[in-house]
Amino acid sequence: MSVLTRNEAQTRAELIEAHRYEVHLDLTKGDATFDTRTVIHFTTRTNGDTFIELKPETLRSATLDGHPLDPTTCTAGRLPLPALTAGPHELHIDAVMRYSRTGEGMHRFTDPTDGETYLYTQACMDDAQRIFPCFDQPDLKARFALTVTAPTGWTVLGNGIATEHTPGHWQFAETPTISTYLVAIAAGPYHSIRTEHRGLPFGLHCRRSLAPHLEADADELLDITRACFDRFHEKFDEPYPFDSYDQAFVPEFNAGAMENPGLVTFRDEFVYRSAVTETERQTRAMVIAHEMAHMWFGDLVTLRWWDDIWLNESFAEYMGYQTTAEATRFNDTWTDFGITRKPWGYDADQRPSTHPVAPDPELVPDTATADLNFDGISYAKGASALRQLVAWLGETDFLAGINTHFKRHKFANATLADFLDNLAAHTDRDVHAWAAAWLGTTGIDTLTPSLTETDDGFQLTVQHDGSRPHHVTIGLYDTVSLSTATAAATLHLRERFDVDIPADTPQVHAKTLTGRRPDLIVLNDGDLTYAKIRFDEHSFTTLKTGLSHLPEPLTSAVVWNALRDAVRDGELPPAAYLEAARAHLPAEPDLALVQGVLTFAATHVVDRFLPATERPAAQATLTDLCRDLIRRTEDGSHPGLRLTAVRHLISAAAQPDTIRDWFDSGSVPGGPELDPELRWRILGRLSVLGAVDDAVIEAELAQDPSATGQEGAARCRAALPDPVAKAAAWRAMFEDDTLSNYLFTATAQGFWQPEQLDLVRDYIPRYYDAALAVATRRGPAIGDAAGRWGFPAIAVSEDTLRRGRTCLERDNPSPSLRRKLVDQLDDLERALRVRDRS
Repeated sequence: MSVLTRNEAQTRAELIEAHRYEVHLDLTKGDATFDTRTVIHFTTRTNGDTFIELKPETLRSATLDGHPLDPTTCTAGRLPLPALTAGPHELHIDAVMRYSRTGEGMHRFTDPTDGETYLYTQACMDDAQRIFPCFDQPDLKARFALTVTAPTGWTVLGNGIATEHTPGHWQFAETPTISTYLVAIAAGPYHSIRTEHRGLPFGLHCRRSLAPHLEADADELLDITRACFDRFHEKFDEPYPFDSYDQAFVPEFNAGAMENPGLVTFRDEFVYRSAVTETERQTRAMVIAHEMAHMWFGDLVTLRWWDDIWLNESFAEYMGYQTTAEATRFNDTWTDFGITRKPWGYDADQRPSTHPVAPDPELVPDTATADLNFDGISYAKGASALRQLVAWLGETDFLAGINTHFKRHKFANATLADFLDNLAAHTDRDVHAWAAAWLGTTGIDTLTPSLTETDDGFQLTVQHDGSRPHHVTIGLYDTVSLSTATAAATLHLRERFDVDIPADTPQVHAKTLTGRRPDLIVLNDGDLTYAKIRFDEHSFTTLKTGLSHLPEPLTSAVVWNALRDAVRDGELPPAAYLEAARAHLPAEPDLALVQGVLTFAATHVVDRFLPATERPAAQATLTDLCRDLIRRTEDGSHPGLRLTAVRHLISAAAQPDTIRDWFDSGSVPGGPELDPELRWRILGRLSVLGAVDDAVIEAELAQDPSATGQEGAARCRAALPDPVAKAAAWRAMFEDDTLSNYLFTATAQGFWQPEQLDLVRDYIPRYYDAALAVATRRGPAIGDAAGRWGFPAIAVSEDTLRRGRTCLERDNPSPSLRRKLVDQLDDLERALRVRDRS
């Protein structure tokens, strides 16, 4: 299949203007395929040749202005439209299309719980052409009139209000002008909860087997939806631009969610069937706000080409966190962003695959390249840059600029230059220079404090290693004794003040301090800029005893991130990070911080940065830490913290006895009861440790035959320390080609286990050829999964690194696999460096 190049898109946009699509989908043709009949109305400005994208199973017929086209000319996903004359045209296409099992195009899923079938579409980035023929580029917007034939009794959802005229025959209200990648339907026996808000229909939808869980959370979901909707109408002058707002929780979804106008689709793991923490509920709320922000950023005003992904994702990310904090009970979202999301951006920005937030268009030459930029740069770094922009510009001017942007470009397309011009109309600051420094560059600046004693006190200086301007807040903290008898102490905020650090300025004299030396200096207190921070020696000594005594969680997030960065940069031994976690997490009150620190300690420090000989002791430290947290929560006052500790203790368990007792009894002493998520988590760990066999896994699957149960069983079977089980898992991933995207991922997650390195060592050299082949056969989603989850990350060795580099240089991996391999190998090389320095 060919990809669309930027030059081709520009040429086609100069030639044609798309007006209207009439699309009929017939979903009653069996398990493998569906029918598409489409009429496309468009105009050519001059005489010329072009093409339309279509990836059919069979192209039955194509007629242009009443003249038949040869179906055999449709190759590599393109049907030529030759010798067009200036003026209006009408293209009719009748085709058979194939359902997807990988979350691309029209995905088909049969629920193992009850045998019901569900469909949904995912058209981004260039997968609309897997559903219907189209000019598949974001700047050829059009109106869409959809009709659907579906099995009787199904619900069919789309971008507009749907009407079932006769049983199984659905018609949707015609859309406003939108891009092809935003067209969406979902069809099946969905369970629906419907209401109205501000005169608009609102709906929640999920599989019938998840209905009780959706019903349990419906009030929370709808309250968050309404609150965000109202808050956006306070911020934005342009009202919500579509006729309804449905949110469908769909199975085997590759992303977190997708901003289809009027029909947002979410991965249905957000319909919680097991206990979750408040931080996880907060994340779900943020995703709801993020996708709603897209109704303006992306759907109303759309990027012209995919170099401006940040205009969609960075804004939705920033608005998602900010609006959740302003409009819902989750008022501390930026702490979670700081400890969980921001490190995603920091890590991505230090890899060879990094790119500017707003790259030069020449760096995004085609859709395959663009697809790789939905990453930590476009989301986390971009949102961080916008947060810094608001701090520097002021929220009033920022909102005035984006409202002008919406007004000038609604239902049309815009570029970075358009956005900057609209911002500049409302401020005297040089936003173009700011954008050049922040959006057009890569890498992370580093800020380091130093104190010089003077006659009047101390001179605080900030060393600036980098090129960007920064508006930062600096916090000064003093140790204050709480009890002479116990020597208990806390850190007290002495003062905060703002400092502007100009671009390309290596050193800034921040302030002259009077009085005694502060015990702790925190640069970027409040986390308003995007930069690594370091500590002076005195501050670092203070943190050894005072880290759990900081007064605000956002300050703690900044500090923990600084320690994380120091470990990754080889400046702080990984064992020291683990010691800090062991010393301070038992007293940490913020759940997001506990979850973030435990996750980094387990997945990076223990599994990758420490040599294998030190891993058992490190796991024991994690286990002891989790036991302390469990003891702390015995009174039932912190259920989320207890759940987090139980989860991590299960994952760190080196001996099966305790968790096997939990599994057999059905609960953890003192709670919680084992719900399906915890049962599968324990069974997964017991599988790794060789404490269960396939019969136990099969028995558990009989008790939980759901889709999540199927994934849990696949993960457990692949994790068994048995050569036969490993061979079967390998065949399923790389040879069989029948696994869905989710079952592929679950199998890969189970396969590579640090405790089993000797058992799977022979598979390591086989991995690269196998991943190349499956990515080529099965496409980008599986290529991504093969690189992300199928990679032998447990094999931290020069040999693994050498083989991977050879693969990149010699074998030309598909773009999605190449990107994942580049990132995995960079992480592997970093792990080797950290081990060498420890």
